[in-house]
Amino acid sequence: MTTTSPRARTQPPGKLKQFLSLDDFERAARRHLPRPIFGYVSGAAEDCASLHDNRAAFAEIGFVTRVLRNVSGRSQQVELFGHTYASPFGIAPMGISALSAYRGDLVLARAAAEANVPMIMSGSSLIRLEDVVAQNPAMWFQAYLPGEVEKIEPLIERVARAGVRTLVLTVDTAVLANRENNIRAGFSTPLRPSARLAWDGVTHPRWLVATALRTLLLHGMPHFENSYATRGAPILSSRVTRDFGAKDHLSWEHLALIRRLWKGSLVVKGIMSPLDAQAARDAGADGVIVSNHGGRQLDGTVAPLRVLPEIVAAVGPTFPVMIDSGIRRGTDVLKALALGAKFAFVGRPFQYAAAVAGQPGVRHALGLLADEVQRDLGLLGLTSLQELGPAQLRPIAPRP
Repeated sequence: MTTTSPRARTQPPGKLKQFLSLDDFERAARRHLPRPIFGYVSGAAEDCASLHDNRAAFAEIGFVTRVLRNVSGRSQQVELFGHTYASPFGIAPMGISALSAYRGDLVLARAAAEANVPMIMSGSSLIRLEDVVAQNPAMWFQAYLPGEVEKIEPLIERVARAGVRTLVLTVDTAVLANRENNIRAGFSTPLRPSARLAWDGVTHPRWLVATALRTLLLHGMPHFENSYATRGAPILSSRVTRDFGAKDHLSWEHLALIRRLWKGSLVVKGIMSPLDAQAARDAGADGVIVSNHGGRQLDGTVAPLRVLPEIVAAVGPTFPVMIDSGIRRGTDVLKALALGAKFAFVGRPFQYAAAVAGQPGVRHALGLLADEVQRDLGLLGLTSLQELGPAQLRPIAPRP
């Protein structure tokens, strides 16, 4: 073992040397992307209370460090579902990634495979899942499923046939959220051609040429490819609203059906209650992701970090509990793991990296986070993730 990141690190291309943290990619993406597209990725529901609490929760926890320990052999490797990953974090599912970055899902999948971390492909994606599996056979697939058996069964069959081994069922979208921030930014689903949309494209020529026009010329109009077993609506079609309507019929009975149909690892995402975590475990799930959807569903839902300890206590230490929403630093990852999480997932920053610099950008972003985790372990006086626990944490009073 060495004291560097577990992945072979090379100097990033010159233009990437300016990116020193994940937040740097967000600032660059704000300039690079048209306002509606950036607004869709960065936005949340209503007053963004949950979005802000996701970061505040991490800021309210500090570390207690140990010193004079030999940490030269430290490792951040972690095993999950029979696979040993290089780092305890992965790429969260993000919809319509190919709209903000050229072939975005493929870019994210290839970078994750290089880094040996999991990438969860979104069901609301614009590239066929079969094409993404071909680039990263270890990718996970996240599904938005309605409570309709005639739609559930064919999609499960398709995902299995593609070779996916881990299925993630997102369960916190029973009703469409009030994302008024999308409207203010000029984003809608379906996209509606307008003078404002055209102007936003023209005033961002790099994105217009390298992403939008390149996609249209080489691949045609993007469609939602993975909502169901068959190809979905084009992104400009009014059918989009119908295809992504409320999932308010989905129930625990449907989860039991999915468990019977799906032979691989099954993860339930969007859990915020200890009772729901127990129910998911008892229904046969292999793990859960504690998540408030990055603040994009019910505004005012507390940060996942705040309920993580009680969820871990409810399901027991051997059941994998993962987390997403608000993670931006290696210290955030380690705080989550110290509170019992097995794994952490990060979304928006990797999407920004893909938009700004493609696969090299995502590779660099993954490397930055891995380097932070490795450095922070040493500064904590630890040699492995297994040594993390509540003993390393103390509450910090929130700032007035």
